[in-house]
Amino acid sequence: MYNSEDFRPLTPEERASSEIQRPSKTYWADVWSRLKADKLAMLGLFIITVIILFAVFAPVFSRYEYDEMDFNFSNDPPSFTHWFGCDMFGRDLFIRVMYGARISLAVGFIASFISLFIGVIYGGISGFIGGRCDNIMMRIVDVIYSVPAMIYVILLMVVVGPGLKSIFITLGISYWAPMARMVRAEVMRLKNEEFVIAAMITGASPSRILFRHIIPNSMGAVLVTLTFSVPGAIFTEAFLSFVGLGVSAPMASWGVLSSDATEALAIYPWQLFFPAAAISITILAFNFVGDGLRDALDPKLGK
Repeated sequence: MYNSEDFRPLTPEERASSEIQRPSKTYWADVWSRLKADKLAMLGLFIITVIILFAVFAPVFSRYEYDEMDFNFSNDPPSFTHWFGCDMFGRDLFIRVMYGARISLAVGFIASFISLFIGVIYGGISGFIGGRCDNIMMRIVDVIYSVPAMIYVILLMVVVGPGLKSIFITLGISYWAPMARMVRAEVMRLKNEEFVIAAMITGASPSRILFRHIIPNSMGAVLVTLTFSVPGAIFTEAFLSFVGLGVSAPMASWGVLSSDATEALAIYPWQLFFPAAAISITILAFNFVGDGLRDALDPKLGK
């Protein structure tokens, strides 16, 4: 039996020792703290931010236009007047590289978000329904995935025609298969969890369970896949522009600049160096951020 002598008020010292010493973190706050601790990820995020800012503001405040020709400066080397030199038409390469960043980054982001939209819906429905529907839907993905994506992109570009809008459409259509496979795996892992069963018991509709409970809980893996898909889309756009299936002159993307520079590579190597360096640095920065996100979102690291 309990009596009054077994109970007593806490002393001020005991009450202070039992208080929470620091506020609890939310899941995404904990992810951000882990990401900040990754120096390479923060370096990649800094590089991406700088490139975006230069792409947005450098052409606005420059005294040169990306398509402005001046044959007096034809093939000039880098100097204080033209930081990256000039091309064969006397156009300033620095502004063309910065303007090309607009196109290349826009292609990377928009194509990745199109593939995100298609892949999340397709993979989520396939994994949630399961059974024969899942088998049929995944066999379609396997057929698409078995053929290199570059072949689909080139064929679609030939049919649709070159241009910026065509690149958005073709990359978005052909890049969704890896996202769908990843989302399907996450949905199949989560659909038997307790919170999903509780939602079913309360009478939630299948669409509400999928898009309000399962998909949000798989956003960590989705973000990592999205981060890695952006540099892939940038590289694909550069390749398409390099072979003449990208944007048309006088518009500039990093692939177009690289293609134009190969004609006089032995004589004017700087014309290829700067756009190639921009592609390499951007892809490397996105890979750093993707690796950092993957480690930060891994729950095993918190144990």
